Amino acid sequence: MKHKAIEKAIEILGSQQALAKRCGKAQSTVCDWLNCKNKISPEFVPLLVAAVDGKIQAYEFRPDLPELFPHPSLARTGEVK
Repeated sequence: MKHKAIEKAIEILGSQQALAKRCGKAQSTVCDWLNCKNKISPEFVPLLVAAVDGKIQAYEFRPDLPELFPHPSLARTGEVK
């Protein structure tokens, strides 16, 4: 199983190496994220969003953390607590 947001980020930037360079991580770390071997640390989510110029939102990188990275529709309605 691949991490869809990381896969999309790689597509946008052209390579795992390009994404790694943009967020200051090793290419092997990006590979681990892509293959769901390691979860993306919350501290790196804003760097990933910036790396793709906001084309992928924070909640897409860590949908399991809605309290930190709420889906925009939930944030507007105040459903996330």
